[in-house]
Amino acid sequence: MALDTVVTEPDFEATHGRTGWIISDGKTGMDVQTRGVFDALGLDYEIKRVDPAGIFKMLSPYGPVSPAERFGTETSQFCPPWPDFAISVGRLTTPYIRRLKRLAGRRTYTVILQDPGVSTAAADLFSVPEHDRLRGPNVITTLTAPHSFTPRRLAELRRAMPPDIAALPVPRVAVLLGGPDGSYRYTKPALARLVTALNSLSGLRAGLMITPSRRTPAQVSAFVRDGTEGKPRLFWSGTGDNPYPHFLAHADLLITPGDSVNMVGEACATGKPVYIFAPDGGGAPKRRHFHAALARHGAARPLPLRFERLETWSYAPLNSAETIAAEIVRRWVNYSQIFGPASRP
Repeated sequence: MALDTVVTEPDFEATHGRTGWIISDGKTGMDVQTRGVFDALGLDYEIKRVDPAGIFKMLSPYGPVSPAERFGTETSQFCPPWPDFAISVGRLTTPYIRRLKRLAGRRTYTVILQDPGVSTAAADLFSVPEHDRLRGPNVITTLTAPHSFTPRRLAELRRAMPPDIAALPVPRVAVLLGGPDGSYRYTKPALARLVTALNSLSGLRAGLMITPSRRTPAQVSAFVRDGTEGKPRLFWSGTGDNPYPHFLAHADLLITPGDSVNMVGEACATGKPVYIFAPDGGGAPKRRHFHAALARHGAARPLPLRFERLETWSYAPLNSAETIAAEIVRRWVNYSQIFGPASRP
């Protein structure tokens, strides 16, 4: 059973005042996950940006850190005092957290999100999606990827509804647009299916809140914008403040792109009905397993070709950031009790 299907009551007093490093390759989708976990832990953290080049990029995640980094010396961003916790995600960051674990020893509790394909000895804890195959004594699984939309943040957003959202008819439907990847294609027939479903919702007096993501091609945004013209809607053009957090918080149901694990997971943190739109291509097996697991949890269903009526359902919201953070605390406390408190170098 994935950990985020279990309700936990984390106590983070043990980590109060502790420090953390996020080792980042600069990808926003990755930073969302690591920040979500460390925000849940309540750490005072720094972000260490890395950008390996040449042979060191080619050899990631298996190879070493470039000697030019001078890892562990005063001239490097990676130097003592070592943090209490460090976290990374992605193959380019893996050599750095492995090197940190080797130098800092038990002074730093290291965490890797997702499976970069290396030995589980590379970090103290791995957290992977349930649909990944990696397992082991120091591996935990969750249904969704971590993010920053905690119950507290969603509750704060719900306290004040922006006027333009309040002016929409109910139910309000958040429509999150994705983009093509290696297994999904945003063809015109696929987009026509999406627009048909959205217009059928408008026919049932629903209000649409549509937002593209950073991966959404301009032609995809234009197709959906033109196809819903004249319907009760908000359409974010990409300028000004992104209304995405408010769309999540105030939606009565959500339509998410099957190509984005992050956006599907964030939608499932709301506890509201989630429909998954699958573009052409069928999707990779891991994505299909992910969507099937969310269906078993009662969170998500495939987007129908047309809505004949509005349905609603409820489920335990999925919040893997707090779940992962609680498990880190539990294991770190046990770790400290076994080995004793680590002293600063």
